Amino acid sequence: MQTIIVIALGCCIGVGAYAFVYARGASYLTNDAAACANCHVMHEHYSGWLKSSHRTAAVCNDCHTPGHPVAKYITKASNGFWHSFAFTTGRFPDALRITHRSRRITEMACTKCHDSLVDSLVHGPTAEQPPGLQCHSQVGHLR
Repeated sequence: MQTIIVIALGCCIGVGAYAFVYARGASYLTNDAAACANCHVMHEHYSGWLKSSHRTAAVCNDCHTPGHPVAKYITKASNGFWHSFAFTTGRFPDALRITHRSRRITEMACTKCHDSLVDSLVHGPTAEQPPGLQCHSQVGHLR
């Protein structure tokens, strides 16, 4: 019984290591925006980011992961797992959709970088609620 467990564990580690190398897994531990384009479904988003004004101010991690290092890598691991799962099973939509959690993370990043603008919208003369990602629906990914 122990031999079967060891063989199964070895197979899982071997397949995991191969997938990590094949998918350039180490690149996801960096802040290099090109790592996000390792997956073909992200090419359009990466290309759009290259055309946007944000390419000089922010990389993917700045907008799509929390600032705290532990939360950042938990988010990257979760997103990576679910992206890999969807890709492997063929269950990803043609037009990627942001999850509720990822939307909150991105809106917090907008607020952090554009604090004075958001503050004037919330506390200014009209006291409007900031529209979140609707401020500039394609600001990070021009098409």
